[in-house]
Amino acid sequence: MYKLIIFLLIAIPFGTFAQNSVATGAIYDFSKKTMTLPGVTVRNLNSKKIISANAAGKFSINAKVGDLLEFSLIGYVTDTVYLTNLLPKAVYMVDKSNNLNDVDIRGVKINKAILSPDPMAEKYTQMGTGGNLDRKKMTDKVGGLSLNLGYGKYKRQQRKEAELEERETYLAEIDENFNEKSIGNLLKLEGEDLKNFMIIYRPSVLKVQSERPFKYSYYIVQAYHAWLKLSPKERKLQDLPDLSKKN
Repeated sequence: MYKLIIFLLIAIPFGTFAQNSVATGAIYDFSKKTMTLPGVTVRNLNSKKIISANAAGKFSINAKVGDLLEFSLIGYVTDTVYLTNLLPKAVYMVDKSNNLNDVDIRGVKINKAILSPDPMAEKYTQMGTGGNLDRKKMTDKVGGLSLNLGYGKYKRQQRKEAELEERETYLAEIDENFNEKSIGNLLKLEGEDLKNFMIIYRPSVLKVQSERPFKYSYYIVQAYHAWLKLSPKERKLQDLPDLSKKN
């Protein structure tokens, strides 16, 4: 009886710790960096647990190392994070918008020049010059109309598109330098181990952006040392759910 009591006293704290394992962090807009996103749905795809980020964009969900978390919000690209540890996470979500917003046309003014016929207009039009051949380039007039195109909104959209294009450039760079061939040339990994290594340690866009030029070979070797410290179970991803069949 005495031994049973001692065993229970030792086992209960460990059981409590396991049940209280949580993943925490904050969720941000990728383009605005410091702007948090409230109301993001956070789903543990292993345990099916679902919570919503609070008004400050922070989340806390029961999870353990090896779980896969999904982050979704209307208007943003759904993202997933594979937990290699339970340290606080900073998650950046990308806005789905990739088109120019509607532009308001205000203050339309008639250019007096349009009231008088242009004898060369037909010739210029046929030559595909829009009537501006050998003339000073007009940057704010179309067909004699002076337009106010909501310039501030247009520039913000341009910056957003530029950031998305920059992100695509970094993703292409990562694909080119962090692949089976480049990793195979440095490490003795192959088959399922190589596949799992690439999923767990693929560098993020933010990491590559922050360390320019990014030293992929050095990073791969560092990641491999971390990989060696994982248990055989932590290296395997066979328990990940089939995302195509999720509810």
